[in-house]
Amino acid sequence: MKLDFLEPVTTGKGPWASVYVTTGSADEASATRRELSWRELCRSLEEQGADDGTVDAVRTALERSSPDAEHRSLALFASEGRIVLECPLTHEPGRPDATWSALPHLSPLLELAGQEPACLVARVDRSGADLELHDVGRGRDLGEVEGRDWPLHRASAGDWSVKHFDASVENTWEENAALVAEEIARTCGSVGAEVIVLAGGARECHAVRDALPAELRDVTTISEHGGRAAGADSAHLMADVQAARMDHAARRTEAVLDRFRAGRNASGRPDAAVEGVPAVVEAAQEHRIDTLLLLGAGSDLNREVWVGDGPDQMAVRRSEAQLLGAGDPRTARADDALLLSTAAAGGEAVVLPGDGEGDGTPAGGVGALLRWPRSDEEKAAAERR
Repeated sequence: MKLDFLEPVTTGKGPWASVYVTTGSADEASATRRELSWRELCRSLEEQGADDGTVDAVRTALERSSPDAEHRSLALFASEGRIVLECPLTHEPGRPDATWSALPHLSPLLELAGQEPACLVARVDRSGADLELHDVGRGRDLGEVEGRDWPLHRASAGDWSVKHFDASVENTWEENAALVAEEIARTCGSVGAEVIVLAGGARECHAVRDALPAELRDVTTISEHGGRAAGADSAHLMADVQAARMDHAARRTEAVLDRFRAGRNASGRPDAAVEGVPAVVEAAQEHRIDTLLLLGAGSDLNREVWVGDGPDQMAVRRSEAQLLGAGDPRTARADDALLLSTAAAGGEAVVLPGDGEGDGTPAGGVGALLRWPRSDEEKAAAERR
């Protein structure tokens, strides 16, 4: 999962209120339960030491949340009297939860928001396409692509002039397909979409896919549902979109795990991958984490580490954190600290499947693929610390 959506929480000093809730349905009984639940969550934050301004900001955000929204579960992260990040969730949390801690409690977010990659949906016809982006817990319109609108339809007779006209129609279709493909490729690069779903007539969709660059054709799916026309079957199209995203996420997770196993076991590149909290924390200090690996049932996810105000000011010992510039180190969960640091450094994170450690998963449930191996000078400096 790309972590750029966490950018707002990478710069705040904290401490942080982290809240995971489901708004429920719109009936009167649910409204009463929501009110009681919100009150209990705010009381919990107060008991944990949250300041009045932050509790009030959380209360206000909860009260304005709507059970009629597309995503009825959400995560809130608040600090210093304001909501810093509000994130819709694709999966419901098991129960409402509110935490007051030195760092935002991010680890549940990976599974609840879904690891599925951003998907560009193109509703295609012969004249162009409507583009949409489906990302973490939300979908948004990206505008349309309009090609030539004449000639688009073939004639019915068979003389020379009609054949010439039909050839012009074919040329128009091809030109419009190439135009749509060009815009899809450009848009994927600008919005970070990793999966493409084309919806519309089979011929038009295949023409667009054939015009895409090879690397994008490999991540493109054609849906037989939906399209550009009014009243198109959007519900089944969205099911196809979700299936494409989940399939891509599963294949990417397995590829990451394969790279981790290979990197950990490579005798010539022992620093291509690391595992265990101390080694991964050390990599985070040096901004070397490319992809953070977390096993949901890992034994060391909630291991205590020491952190300062900067995302890279973390260590397994308080004295080490002070050497990194943390004037007054505080304790935090290892998974939260590593996620925050990885997000700040532009890395990604993957939650690994499985109920326990073993089968090539990282020791303690924490591992990382690294951007570059250490130089001899870096290794010597680390040994001196």
